Amino acid sequence: MAQAAPVGELVTQGRQLVINGQTLPGAWTVWQRRVGVADVDLAQTLGVHLLSNAAPQQQPVQWFTEPLQQPLVLGSWLTPQHRYVNVTDLARSLGWNVSVNGPSLQIVTPRGQISNVRQGKQAWGDRLVVDLNRPIPWRVAEEATSFTVTLDGAIDPAMAQQLAETLNREPGNVITGLTISTAGDRTQIRANLSARLRPRISMLPNPARLVIDVRSDSMLERTIHWAPGITWRQQYVAVGAARFPVYLLELDLRQPGISLRPIWTDPETAVGTAPLIRTAQRWQVAAAINAGFFNRNNQLPLGAIRTENRWVSGPILGRGAVGWSGAGDWLMSRLVLRESVSPVVAGAVGDRFPILSLNSGLVGAGICRYTREWGSTYTPITDGETVVTVRNDQVVARQVVASQVASAPQTGDPSPPADLPRPTFPIPTDGYLLVLRGNDLLVNAFVPGSSVRYESATLPAEFDRFPNILGAGPLLVQNGQVVLDARGEGFSDAFIQELAIRSAIGRRAEGTLILTAVHPRVGGPGPSLSEMAQVMQRLGSVAALNLDGGSSSSLYLGGQLINRPANTAGRVHNAIGIFLQNPQ
Repeated sequence: MAQAAPVGELVTQGRQLVINGQTLPGAWTVWQRRVGVADVDLAQTLGVHLLSNAAPQQQPVQWFTEPLQQPLVLGSWLTPQHRYVNVTDLARSLGWNVSVNGPSLQIVTPRGQISNVRQGKQAWGDRLVVDLNRPIPWRVAEEATSFTVTLDGAIDPAMAQQLAETLNREPGNVITGLTISTAGDRTQIRANLSARLRPRISMLPNPARLVIDVRSDSMLERTIHWAPGITWRQQYVAVGAARFPVYLLELDLRQPGISLRPIWTDPETAVGTAPLIRTAQRWQVAAAINAGFFNRNNQLPLGAIRTENRWVSGPILGRGAVGWSGAGDWLMSRLVLRESVSPVVAGAVGDRFPILSLNSGLVGAGICRYTREWGSTYTPITDGETVVTVRNDQVVARQVVASQVASAPQTGDPSPPADLPRPTFPIPTDGYLLVLRGNDLLVNAFVPGSSVRYESATLPAEFDRFPNILGAGPLLVQNGQVVLDARGEGFSDAFIQELAIRSAIGRRAEGTLILTAVHPRVGGPGPSLSEMAQVMQRLGSVAALNLDGGSSSSLYLGGQLINRPANTAGRVHNAIGIFLQNPQ
């Protein structure tokens, strides 16, 4: 098993790497005179290829070595948030100077030189070959239709200009333009593309070369046993004539020390969004996948979030959800939370009024309930709301929101303009707020001094026994069969017809969980909902739930996203977090 680092023997650690003078984010630690760099950071900052492995404590790597030869196998150890790869011997053999400077691990490599850049058209796209005098660190930054490869090697400025002019005389199949710039001992090669493609970068020795292939099947397949019970896999999955690149984490929850919990942007409030990397680091998880939907304008949740039997946000529209317990019980189904309140006057129970939503950004006519899980205060979402404060089942206040809150259509941004005052209402710790919208009859039903009877039940009732629930949708697979009904779960036609990157959670018959991010098919767009359901079936899921997708689709492991460049991922509201306790 992967070796854990005893806290008492930890010398130092940090989250900043300085590679040949360039400061980059990256986790590192020094333990028993061994230098460890987080595996994904090692790949993203130095260009070291992580290869498939047989066990978590070993990490085969490739860095300017023969691909067909026996790879160099480095040791690794685990902490609750990272898997560190031991680079001590690698750095020594390559002549790297490694030192600690406060919060930074500084790595200085021998100076390199770039002698040529060549381009060739291929049947599958374009190839760039960068000729080097020695192995050098490199990294890539990607945008929608361009990428920039930074190499820690110098090139003669006149040669760089001449090479760029020569290469641009005849554009490639997908490369429409190249620029080569240099500053000191660092060179950048930027390629503009005619399509949304990603580069596949490999390294060759004798002489050292960096090979950049621009192709639609850029993802490399691999299987990395990251920790006991956590496997990182990249593979292509065929659905009909389409081949989809799939990034997934397989979780064996029978392994001790692995647990899953809902996580969201700010533990103190249900309001807010952030990049998944930031949220994952805040909650100190080892891995995570984006989960439920939200309103991008006001950053309010739109779906179920329940943790430790507390509803941070309630389900909406009968959409699909996943519930689980610490005992290993799971349920994926469509979920309804039926809440109601009845006024009680002089002991007489009045009409039962259904509650439209709980701690939700869903706006509609009726009653919405807000508890302390929403935050310490509630700020009105729409104009004309009536806020009823209930404490210990007693109505203690009823206030009508003044008209300074701008109204907005239900399908638009309901937030008031930023330059107008926004009243806030404290949410009691011993009660809740009832927010009444669009129905004057409701206002007269809740009189200060009267009592309130509250009732709640989940459908199916089985959901009520799960302390953890996350809602998204639509439900994809149940009992091994595709059960897709997006329209029945209240999704729009535009959403249903969209072809996009998608995230999902699935469960296999033997209990293994799979967290997946499915990217655009080779040579085409992303999967449809129907194709996503079939992908999950082919991965072995007997139950599967679609999660938020598109720019939200983010799969996090050990400090970084593993399915896409972080700068291309959108902000998200909530996620499923994987926690490691006492990793062994």
